[in-house]
Amino acid sequence: MKPIAVIPGDGIGVDVTRESMRVLKRVNEKFGSGLEFVDFDWGADKYLKEGVTLPGGALEMLQKDFSAILFGAIGDPRVPDNRHAADILLGMRFGLDLYANVRPVRLMHEKLCPLKNVRVDDVNFTVLRENTEGAYVNAGGVFKKGTADEIATQEEIHTRKGVERIIVYAFEHARANARTKVCMSDKSNVMRYAGDLWQRCFKEVSPRYPDVKTNHLYVDALTLLMVLKPASFEVIVTNNMFGDIVTDLAAALQGGLGMAASGNISPNGVSLFEPVHGSSPPIAGKNIANPMGSILTAAMMLDHLGLTEPARAIETAVAACVAADQTTVDIGGKLGTKEVADAILEQLG
Repeated sequence: MKPIAVIPGDGIGVDVTRESMRVLKRVNEKFGSGLEFVDFDWGADKYLKEGVTLPGGALEMLQKDFSAILFGAIGDPRVPDNRHAADILLGMRFGLDLYANVRPVRLMHEKLCPLKNVRVDDVNFTVLRENTEGAYVNAGGVFKKGTADEIATQEEIHTRKGVERIIVYAFEHARANARTKVCMSDKSNVMRYAGDLWQRCFKEVSPRYPDVKTNHLYVDALTLLMVLKPASFEVIVTNNMFGDIVTDLAAALQGGLGMAASGNISPNGVSLFEPVHGSSPPIAGKNIANPMGSILTAAMMLDHLGLTEPARAIETAVAACVAADQTTVDIGGKLGTKEVADAILEQLG
């Protein structure tokens, strides 16, 4: 059996996870995938009632007892500083060492792409974002806050171990998925110290993979070419902050955040899978959120667990619904969250 921890979280995370769970349960029955699901109520409601964010021993329990984690979204305006969100999501990312953020960028249908004259095959690449270092380690501080002399510092942390392992992961991902090109992106012409480390690691790792072509782009040039020539990319690897930014641009190429899946991967432990759209509280509970990103995330989780047949079945069903305009309003359809999942279930049979 493969136990899955299910954490819907807040806002539309609850809405879309409900529908992706319906799809997972269907393929579990149809393909005999051996999945078992355990729900966890970690989120704003629990924090506001009990003062609990990530319960004691949660990380050890997840690592020991579960094959994967399916996550919804986190964030609620009732918690102004979003402390619970940082404790839960970042707590799992850092505590479980989920250092590889994997963002597949795949266009399901030409009509979803805002670029003109783009074919489905032109938008089919993966962005690998370093997930545990860089600008998001919360290093820095504020001096003389609220005065005319206020000073704020925000520091980036890059380690040799962290940089090298995400670059190695990018090459291994390319090989495992029959990709022949890896592009590393940074801003080493300005951010010279961190950039130097990334440049040296990339140049030292690359010769281990003579079958994979390499190139380097400054991140501003990368964003330009992602729009002008998306077909030129297969695997992109970059740091935490740049990865956060370029993957939202990449999501736009495939139809928006509602279509984007992601995995936070630890190759030697339990990994976490989440759609990338956030909790979007204003539309929560209104049956209008796009569940396809969450459902494609579920398929990504199945792939990670070696369950390729049900993963492909889900992706095929989603693509068929997109082609038939059985979608939510954000990508041109007229269906609600639940009705989109109904259509996908019908495609699955």
